[in-house]
Amino acid sequence: MAKKKVIKNARINIKNKRAEHDYLIIDKWMAGIVLTGTEIKSIRAGKASLVDTFCFVLDGEMWVKNMYIAPYDFGSYNNHATRRDRKLLLNKKEIRNIQQDSQSPGFTIVPLRLFIDDNGRAKLDIALCRGKHEYDKRASMRERDDKRELDRFLKRF
Repeated sequence: MAKKKVIKNARINIKNKRAEHDYLIIDKWMAGIVLTGTEIKSIRAGKASLVDTFCFVLDGEMWVKNMYIAPYDFGSYNNHATRRDRKLLLNKKEIRNIQQDSQSPGFTIVPLRLFIDDNGRAKLDIALCRGKHEYDKRASMRERDDKRELDRFLKRF
């Protein structure tokens, strides 16, 4: 019997920090991603980015566009394209609901977090979002700063 290789303390958690700043999150889902061999190896090395990434529905399938996954260092001619469209794995019912919700003006589907689950599969947290106005962004930054100051004050006691 072959032993299963388990990597410990290698938690991959790539976040889209701009999404929480620029958007008001309405609803969240977790989706699997269809990847090639060199793509999953690059993600496990932590070489991916969710900046300027968004999701869309095409012919009843959910896709993520503009997600950057760096080329694998040891991949030869089999290396992948860095910013290709990648298919997301969701139930048809979930895709229909997401598509209906995103049809309203001002709503979009944005990836929040890319991570590796306990089974070694790459997962993507996506969210239905609405864009924030400038005053909403300032208010959220003020709340975050106030919370930070309160935590610092309470830490002393």
